[in-house]
Amino acid sequence: MEQDRLTLHGDGISATIVGQGAELVSLRDVEGTELLWQAGPAWRRQSPILFPIVGRLKDDQLSHGGQNYPMTQHGFARDRRFAWAEQGPSSCTLVLTDDAGTRAHYPFPFRLAVSYNLAPRQLGVTFEVTNTGDEVLPASVGAHPAFNWLLLPELAKEAYRLTFADDEPAPIRRLKDGLLLPAPQPTPISGKTLTLAEKLFDDDAVILDRPASASVRYAAERGPAIEMSWQGFNELGIWSKPGGAPFLCIEPWHGTASPIDFDGEFADKPGVMLIPPGAKRTLSYQIGLG
Repeated sequence: MEQDRLTLHGDGISATIVGQGAELVSLRDVEGTELLWQAGPAWRRQSPILFPIVGRLKDDQLSHGGQNYPMTQHGFARDRRFAWAEQGPSSCTLVLTDDAGTRAHYPFPFRLAVSYNLAPRQLGVTFEVTNTGDEVLPASVGAHPAFNWLLLPELAKEAYRLTFADDEPAPIRRLKDGLLLPAPQPTPISGKTLTLAEKLFDDDAVILDRPASASVRYAAERGPAIEMSWQGFNELGIWSKPGGAPFLCIEPWHGTASPIDFDGEFADKPGVMLIPPGAKRTLSYQIGLG
């Protein structure tokens, strides 16, 4: 019987992936330190894949061709079992394609392939979205890896910071009831540095809808460090559960939650990819271990 859990081994890194949601469920460094949040009462997920939407739609309804389809937050991919297309010692690919179940929520043919590949002290993740139908495919896709916060148990949460590759002076966006508020807000990032604290997330995620950087480092002055970099994504979400939780999510996105006043067709929603028939879009991110 084909296994539904695969552990990849590389130089100074190991990663475990499951077929359910094609989800990354473990990421360990050369010392065996677990860097990924291991799920629990605060949040039952670890690194869900967001597809075909990122965030919420207004009234949890996807509108297409004059019809509404029920679609819950972040889409259905995270709750579907992917098929294993390739399994190797240091890489794997999992695939989700449309079926009657997906079309009840999202009336489009598609193929979503998720590949994991280990390089020395680095995990690469690639999303390939293919339009297998004969009309334009509107879609969003996002990553949602949750890292342990703290990476070193004896430190305080406030010892950790995110350091961006470039200065990030642009305003941020915030959510209300899961939908995007219209007014930008002043950024909490000072230059390249975001000092982390639980209160940052009192108003839900910190959303950079036009980040200058394509990488960010998550670390304290000592202990493990994580470097995230991405290609093809337009936005970045940073999230921990309001009220305090032992994880920090760093989330490259293509698309965001619906603007609070948006009532239009899904294809007209800001941030959605429009993929022509037969075409595909490739997006990727890397988690490097410092």
